[in-house]
Parts: sequence; C-alpha cells; structure tokens
Amino acid sequence: MRNISSKSFLSLRHIVGCCKVSCITLSHWGITTSFRRFGQPASQTHPHLIAEGEVTPGITRAEYHQRRCKLVQAAVKTFRGVKSVKDHLFIFPSSTTSYMTNDIPYPFRQNTDFLYFSGFLEPDSLLLIEANHKSVDGAHVSHLFVPRRDPSRELWDGPRSGTDGAIKLTGVDASFTTGELGKYLQYYNHQHKDYVLWYNHGRPVHADFHHRILEQVMKDQKHKCVENPTMNCHKLRALKSPAEVQLMQRSADIASEAFMETMKFSRPMVNEAHLWAKMDFECRIRGAEFLAYPPVVAGGTRANIIHYITNNQVIVDGDLVLMDAGCELHGYASDLTRTWPVSGKFTKPQKELYNATLRVQEACIKLCTNQYSLDELFHEMLLLLAEELTHLGIIAAESSPEEKLQLARKFCPHHVGHYLGMDVHDTSTMSRKAKLKPNMVITIEPGIYIREDDFTVSPEYRGIGIRVEDNILITDSAPLNLSASCPKEIEEIEGIMAARA
Repeated sequence: MRNISSKSFLSLRHIVGCCKVSCITLSHWGITTSFRRFGQPASQTHPHLIAEGEVTPGITRAEYHQRRCKLVQAAVKTFRGVKSVKDHLFIFPSSTTSYMTNDIPYPFRQNTDFLYFSGFLEPDSLLLIEANHKSVDGAHVSHLFVPRRDPSRELWDGPRSGTDGAIKLTGVDASFTTGELGKYLQYYNHQHKDYVLWYNHGRPVHADFHHRILEQVMKDQKHKCVENPTMNCHKLRALKSPAEVQLMQRSADIASEAFMETMKFSRPMVNEAHLWAKMDFECRIRGAEFLAYPPVVAGGTRANIIHYITNNQVIVDGDLVLMDAGCELHGYASDLTRTWPVSGKFTKPQKELYNATLRVQEACIKLCTNQYSLDELFHEMLLLLAEELTHLGIIAAESSPEEKLQLARKFCPHHVGHYLGMDVHDTSTMSRKAKLKPNMVITIEPGIYIREDDFTVSPEYRGIGIRVEDNILITDSAPLNLSASCPKEIEEIEGIMAARA
C-alpha cells in the first residue's frame, strides 16, 4: 500500500514514540511485581474475563482486524471501476460522556459501530482506517486517537490506556492522542487526493470532533466524495460470528435465568418497580453489565401500553404482569418478553388469550428461515392472529379477510420482530423487506392487547395485554431459539409460581 502516512506522521511529531507505560508496583515478601493499568478490562488485569489475545471478552484482535478488512473490501467493491478514486479513509468516532448534572456522569455506553471495529471502550476516542483502491483483500492501516494520559483526571475518572495502551489492547497499527487528530487529518489531506471519505456526517456521534475538526476536513475538498459507512457497517454486524453467537447465547441465558427468579419473586400487591429491581439484580449478579434497555414491567391493563416504562404501580391479585426486559453482556443484548399471573394461576380468559399468542409465536418461529423477511413474517403473524381471534369470537367470523387483517393489526399494533445484536433494535439501516440470512439474530414477539374500554370485545377479555418474545438465530436449517430456556408454557409458568417460598 502506498503512503503509509502514520509512519511519516510519527516522524513529524514533537514527541516520538508512545507515552511511557504506567505501572503499579506491588511488593509482597520482597517480590516486586509490575502490571499495566488500562482504561478497560484486559487479559493482564482481568484474566477472569478476558483471555490472552482478546480485546473484549470473547472477541479476539484477529476478529476485530477481520471486521475492518471486510469493511474495506465492501468499500473497494462499491467503487470498483471508478478510476478517479485512489484511496479510502474511514472515520468512526466514539461516544462521549454525558452528564446528568455538573460533574455527575450517566453510565457510559460506547458507540456500537466504533466498538465493532476497534473493541476500544474509552470515551472521546476515534478510529481511523486507511486503504487504497487496490485493497481487494481488505488490506488497511488502522489508527486509534485516544485521550492523553492525565494523572489529575485519572485520579477522579480512573486510568486511561493512553497511546501505548491502545495498541497493546487492540492491536491497531498506530495510536495518537486526540489532540493530534486535526494535524493528522491535515497531513493526510496534503498527501492524498481523490479519496472517498467514509463518515456519517448526517448524524454525528461526537459533536465536538465533528464541529471542531471533521467539518473542516469535509470542506477541504481534497476528497472525491463523502459516503456514509453505516449501511456497510450494519450489513457486517447483521451476520454474527461464532464468537458473537456465543455471547448472545450467554446474554439470553442470563436474562432467562433472571426472568425465572423474577417470576418467583412475584406476589399480589408487588410494586412494578420491585420486579424491575429484581430483574436488574439477577442479571448483574450473573455477569451482565446492565439491563439492555429500560424494561417494561406492566401489571394488568397497563400491558396495553406497548412501551410502558413508568413501572411504579402496584399489581393486584388476579392481574397478569407483562415484562419486556433483557441484559447487555460484553456489548451484546438479549431481549425477552414473558407474561405471567402475579397470583400464580391463569384465569380461563387469560389462558385462552395466552395460548393463542403462544401458538402464533411458535408458528412464526418455525418460519424463521431464509425463505422469509421480517415483513413477510409480520404478514404471517397477522394472518395467524386473525385466525386465533376469530376462533375466540373477538373477531366476527363473517368479517372479510381484509377486515380480519385490519382487526388483527388493531389488537397487535407492533411488528413481529426486529434485528438484535450489539443494539437492542440493531442495524437500523437494514430493511425488514430483505430475506433473512444464516447467522442473523432476530426477535419474534407477537402480542394481543385488548383495552379495558374496548366494548366490541366480550367483558372477560377486556384489559388483558399479552406478549411473548424470544431471540432467534437463523441457521442453514431449523431456527435456533437462544432464549428457549426461559419458560413460556402455562404449565411451566404455573409450576414456577407454585414453587415460591
């Protein structure tokens, strides 16, 4: 590859080489040991979490490198035959720290595109990937720009990896401080022309980098064009590697075990907030970093509010509780929904609606193959719901097929599912019209929601809201339910409730 500019730029820096390694020296019975401190877990400091050669738990340096290679290959393929394009420059900023007030930060969560290609977990960083138009094999040079070591800030916020630590952790080709980003991009512009700048300027992830540095790069017009890399990123992220599948399986297992414990914790007059806290505790104690999203914990008729997250009411005897929750484990999310009777026993109308929902869900799961798209599964879900609701008399048998579909959509106003991965509603640029592919993970989550003031429905069904959701891995053969260990048959749920202490 021509113009490996990081090597040239290194020679122009006022301080050549990496920052000094920061070590803590421990003395125990006259033995001196030094170990490197990083801004994130590493095999040297967290051997219980990360194996040698991994950047984040379960994901190796080699896999992160291969992801970058695939990104470059996709870009080169896009511009194949465009002779005026000479190079490609990819820019992925990290998230920044958000503050609830003054110096009190919200819990930090890394930008998932940046994380997917680097594995670096510190805020206010940036990944830069260089390649040329001949990189059909994905050859590239990767750089991380990271916050400089600052003892005064590290006293308050914890250690930073620094430039040397970033290389040791991730295996990128070079690392600089973020203060050098502007100079580096100026140098790149001086050395290159007619390159494609891959940067999502329409939705900037890091406002400070964007307004202070990256907007100016876009104005310099040395590039041939500016392209949004997000769609290419999402196409790669949608297909999970074996290591990613393992992490998602473990995330689903943790959420499943937590759901069972939360069911056992349920009692008439329990506060929704207490079930939320129980789910959060059970996920964290099993190794999850946090819940993947604010959960829905909806007792009784509040289950008919699809995204109810107030979670502050008391659940009375005889009501169902609908919980939509999942956890995030090492960057990968689970997303489950279960509905159960807080008293321990389903009533007859609750059973009828629940089993109808469950039959629809199981039928949809069987259709999770490369013959269907999410939109096609949604249509199948509506047909199946219409049939079940007609059988229960909730939809009039004499209704036309079109009317039945409209009414099915009234009683289930949301889609059948979504892509799942590093984000809960993952890879948002992926069309739901696209056929499913092996190694995708999706949710299947039909529901039946009947408002208590819907007088078109028999009184015994009014006020009931039910949803059942699982995480499904698409394979070359039958779909695999990653959350199959979470009970959802009525007999299983009532058995768990009966075993409460």
